[in-house]
Amino acid sequence: MKLTHDELAGIVDLFGALSRSELATAGDELAFKRGAKFDSPDVDAALAAYRLVAFDPDTIADRTADERLLAAGPTAFPALPDGAEDLPHILDVDACTPDRAALGAVVEERFRADAARAVAEDDHERIARLLDVSYDLETWAPIALDGVRDRLDAAAGD
Repeated sequence: MKLTHDELAGIVDLFGALSRSELATAGDELAFKRGAKFDSPDVDAALAAYRLVAFDPDTIADRTADERLLAAGPTAFPALPDGAEDLPHILDVDACTPDRAALGAVVEERFRADAARAVAEDDHERIARLLDVSYDLETWAPIALDGVRDRLDAAAGD
């Protein structure tokens, strides 16, 4: 059983945030209910696509964890896979409510670094993708990316 990035975001969103290991456990539980084998989620690809965001739980979550936590990101359209509504009754995980402004600050820092790298590498495909993400990110969290978007626009025109 393979989960899409939006299904991963949906599971994470069901709890507010989950660690990688908790997300993997949730996937294992869903696969077990379906009588299937769970393919390990490609969290890194979901993070790269801004479908998920990773953050330090000690600074912005209502709970503590030994690992960084994952939350649904600005480009996600969280979708619950079949059977996921039972996960809060199965997993021993406290729900939390990550602070959107604090998450936005974490994602903004990462976005600015991604944008600088894309411009420096003259990666037009990545630049175009980041331009799209910039609008999603500003809608998702209280941040302004006008200056970064201007640099991306200028680099896209080269």
